[in-house]
Amino acid sequence: MLTPNALGGMVTSPHHLASQAGLDVLREGGTAIEAVVAAASTLAVVYPHMTGLGGDAFWLICYPDGRTVAIDACGALAMGAEHALYAEAGHTTIPWRGGLAANTVAGTVSGWETALELSSEIRDPLPLDRLLRDAIHYAEHGRVVSESEGALLAQKQPELMSDPTLAHICFPEGKPWTAGSIRKSPELAQTLRMLNRDGLRSFYNGPLARSLAADLAAAGSPVRSLDLLAHRAEVKEPLHVQTSDGFLYNTAPPTQGVASLLILALSDHLSRADGPESFAHVHGLVEATKQAFLYRNRHTDGSEHSEALARELLADPARLEAMASRISMTHAMPWTEKTQWGDTTWMGAIDRNGVAVSMIQSLYFEFGSGVMLPQSGLFWQNRGSSFRLAHSGWNILRPGAKPFHTLNPAAARLRDGRTMVYGTMGGEGQPQTQAAIFSRHVRYGVPLQEAICRPRWLLGRTWGNESLSLKVEPGFSPDVMSRLEAAGHTVEALPEQSIIMGHAGALIRHENGRLEGATDPRSDGAVAAW
Repeated sequence: MLTPNALGGMVTSPHHLASQAGLDVLREGGTAIEAVVAAASTLAVVYPHMTGLGGDAFWLICYPDGRTVAIDACGALAMGAEHALYAEAGHTTIPWRGGLAANTVAGTVSGWETALELSSEIRDPLPLDRLLRDAIHYAEHGRVVSESEGALLAQKQPELMSDPTLAHICFPEGKPWTAGSIRKSPELAQTLRMLNRDGLRSFYNGPLARSLAADLAAAGSPVRSLDLLAHRAEVKEPLHVQTSDGFLYNTAPPTQGVASLLILALSDHLSRADGPESFAHVHGLVEATKQAFLYRNRHTDGSEHSEALARELLADPARLEAMASRISMTHAMPWTEKTQWGDTTWMGAIDRNGVAVSMIQSLYFEFGSGVMLPQSGLFWQNRGSSFRLAHSGWNILRPGAKPFHTLNPAAARLRDGRTMVYGTMGGEGQPQTQAAIFSRHVRYGVPLQEAICRPRWLLGRTWGNESLSLKVEPGFSPDVMSRLEAAGHTVEALPEQSIIMGHAGALIRHENGRLEGATDPRSDGAVAAW
């Protein structure tokens, strides 16, 4: 459980090859932003069930001069994705799989493009072919199928076989790829080479964009060339809140970043518990989560009004204190909220100059919509399946609107001068895992790697599980478990550490330049440093 330390630069991600790809860029003088693009493109090849070019992304970039910026690389709903399209197909809700689920533009590549523009303001950029080098290599020459990819292909086979390209490639002779097998992705390699040749904007305007649009139309998706052409990533001001720990940052709606910030801001008003694994600590964070999710479920979607509300709330200490006052430290509030799920990849990097990046990139569900585009080898996301087929209210289907996102990368500038970037996959569990790691390390001094390794909890559903119970990994004392149940929590004891708790990671830069990093034993990840 030792936490790695270094001075030259550091990268963490949920796959060791992606972390190494990012580190190699840092060693060649690249920025943390360039390192994350290298890691993200590599993940698209070696971890395709979790992330890829057909998804969305959000960035936080913390500069050493105190500036923090966000990038919203979220694609909007196709202009042709109207209510009638789903009604004519007999749907009362948007399906999770298939062409009608692939209804939003993929923003990931636009996020790389915008981030690299910001990086070029710091130093002369490395060539794009250098940043995509590892991804192209693994796509052309082969990579080893991970345990999680193999397990999810087997688990999700019944709902993935309807896509002919995916079935042909990932289920040869009707059997899923197995962990440890070696696979190549020649179509994806060609796509990456086209991006290198024509530029990242070619994903939205050019021969590659036209091939994407043609394959999407053939799969039954409403996304067209004009939707791709209209897309741009946005540089934005992140959400932030001041606590006794320092300034905490996350991304604005349409993400659930406000919920992640609220959990830590509300728990900051509670009395500090006896320790990081005590009943008071776990119960307090769970109850803060409920308050945060109640707000999120009513006020957070892709509307401008939602963003304004979040900023007003986080800037008002009296309102935050009033929300915290609703938390009982002895009794659990009954919980019946229907909430969100999804999976993703988080990655972070810090370079020798002190630029720190927190980035999250996702297909939403594992393998996204289950649509694999034959010419490009991409899985296309199903983020737009979170829209409601309603004409008013929260997160409604509206052509051109952005969907609600579970994605939210986190960062903090702590009172003692440290800068921290952290995050996780896990849909509903993302804000909860962030709170567990941050509070353990920052508020209780648990070493960073140990803070991630220790057992975690999850309120609500994730990865298709409808249960609203409080799921708890083994490792908490019997006294804590019994007190949670006595307080009214519906506790579900898990038999072992679980992937549903996310694939977390964190990096910290101290004022003297020392770097610390951690990765999650629940993933295939690693910290790479020099």
